[in-house]
Amino acid sequence: MTTKLPLAGIRVLDLSHVIAGPMASFYLAQFGAEVIKIETPAGGDVMRSSKAGPGEGDTPTGFVSFNAGKKSMAIDIRKPEGHEAVRALAASADVFIENFRPGVVAKYGLDYESIKAVKPDIIYCSVSGYGQQGDWSERGAYDHVVQALTGMMMMSGDSADAPPLKVGFPVIDVAAGLLGALSVVSAVHQRSRDGTGARIDVSMVQAAMTLMYPNASAFLTQRVEPQRVGNRGYTGSPTADTYQCNDGWLSTAANTPAQFRKLTKILELEHLCEDGNAIDLAAFNAPGGGFVVARDMDYVRQQFNAAFAQRSARDMEEQLNAVGVPAARVRRLGEFLDEVESGSHLPLPVRSYGQGDRTIRTPGLGFTYVGEDSELRAGAPSLGQHTEALLRGGR
Repeated sequence: MTTKLPLAGIRVLDLSHVIAGPMASFYLAQFGAEVIKIETPAGGDVMRSSKAGPGEGDTPTGFVSFNAGKKSMAIDIRKPEGHEAVRALAASADVFIENFRPGVVAKYGLDYESIKAVKPDIIYCSVSGYGQQGDWSERGAYDHVVQALTGMMMMSGDSADAPPLKVGFPVIDVAAGLLGALSVVSAVHQRSRDGTGARIDVSMVQAAMTLMYPNASAFLTQRVEPQRVGNRGYTGSPTADTYQCNDGWLSTAANTPAQFRKLTKILELEHLCEDGNAIDLAAFNAPGGGFVVARDMDYVRQQFNAAFAQRSARDMEEQLNAVGVPAARVRRLGEFLDEVESGSHLPLPVRSYGQGDRTIRTPGLGFTYVGEDSELRAGAPSLGQHTEALLRGGR
C-alpha cells in the first residue's frame, strides 16, 4: 500500500515486556504508530535472551517477531532521572502502555494519574494477569497458569477424568495483546472525535473469557458447565470429529443433515440416515434442518471410526471437500506452512522484517489490506538504540 498508515503520527510509550503487552504495541507499530519501547539497560526485555540459534545477538527471532518497527530507549525507571525522563516524554505521547503488576509503576510516578497530569488526553493501557482491581490483582501470571485458573485446561482432553491439558501455545498472551491493540485503536478514534483520553484495563483473565466466550456465556446465563469433548467439534454433531485413518488423522465437520448424508454415502454408511436408534430422525428430517443429533453417540462413533480406519486421510480430505463436507488431514505447523507456501491452496500473507543480515519471516497480522505491498519492513531495535536521540527530543 502506498497510502498513509492509519496510526501515522501517533506516539506510543511502551513499558511492556515478554508477549502480551509487546503484542499490543507491535500491532500499533505495524499500523504506523511511533512505538518507543522503554527497556531496562541491564539486558532489556527478557525476550532478547530467547535465542533460537547462533548469530542472533540481542535481537533474536522471537524478540523481533513481537517488536519489529519499534524504537528502543534503555533507561532505568527505578532511578529518579529514569522515571522523570519517561514522564517528560509522556507529554508528547498519545498512548502509554505498561504491563507491570498493579501498583508497581505508581512507585515511580508512572501510573495513570501521574501521566494524565502531564498529558490530560493520554490513552493509558494497563495489561496484567488479573486486572487492576481485586484481591488477586497483584498476583503474577503466566499463560499456562491462567489457563489452569479459568477452566481452559479442563476443557481440553478426551474425558472427564483425564488430567488437565493446556493449549500448546501462549494463546492467552496473544489474545490479551490483540484485545489491547483493539482497545487502544478504538480509544484513538474516540479521542479524534471528542478529544478525551481513556484508561484501559486489559487482563489475561478477560482474554481467556473472550476465547471461551460461548461457553462462559452459557454458564453465566444457564449454569451449563462445558464438557470435555476432545477433538470433537463445538456443534456436538456426531460427525464433527477427528478420526484415525490408515495414513494419519482426519478432522471432519459434517454438521448438517445434508453433509451427514454425503459423508455416509462416501463411507457406505447410508443406513445410519434411517436408523432412529442412532440419530434423532425427527430433527434430521425436519424442514430447514439444523445440526445432526445423536441418540447413541457411542454406536455412531464406532461406525465412523471403523469406516475411516480403512481409508486414507489424504484421499478423504479431497473427496469430502469436493462434495461440500469440510475436512482436513491433521498436519504439523511446519508441514502446513511448507504446503501452503509451495502451492496455490491459499495465500499466506508473510510479512518479512530486515534484521541486520537476516530476514525474519512471520505469518502476518491475521488480515491483509487489499493491495498491500510485500516490502521488507524494519526489524526490531537493538537495546537502547534510540535513547540519545529521544532524550534530545528527537523522533
